[in-house]
Amino acid sequence: MTVLETAIPQQSEIAQRLPGAYFHDCFSVDTTPNTLSALETYLKVIATTPRWVNTAMALRNRIVQLVGLQDLGLLTDIDPDKPASAYTVGDRIGIFRIRYLSEREVILGDNDKHLKVELSICKTQQQVSVSTVVHINNTLGRIYMFFVAPAHRRIVPATLRKARFL
Repeated sequence: MTVLETAIPQQSEIAQRLPGAYFHDCFSVDTTPNTLSALETYLKVIATTPRWVNTAMALRNRIVQLVGLQDLGLLTDIDPDKPASAYTVGDRIGIFRIRYLSEREVILGDNDKHLKVELSICKTQQQVSVSTVVHINNTLGRIYMFFVAPAHRRIVPATLRKARFL
């Protein structure tokens, strides 16, 4: 499966959140047509998160607590028995809360004193795009992103590659 770094889809809701962003990226993968919603797609991708990603998240959580940032938990901290149809805007899924929800796109996010991060899963008939948009609030946000951005650019493609159902 080939994962490509692409532009954030112009027709996506997350594209409207780009103005003023400190960081953004998008990774896309071609898919076979299916009836999964964007949220169902996200839940399936997260369920196959590589083990090293959770190890890195656990390490991140320990380190950032030393400077007063929150322990987010793990990407995979989800209820495997809860169907996608039971989630609504505001619900927590792993480290994020649902901010926007449609059949075609889900935006998940988290705010901290140093930054606001939003992650979009946007589906078309032939492609899934995972976009990230980060707005920083202070110098700590810039320092945080200096370390996180390179890791993020490895985590998203690796996670998409492992999700073989796409």
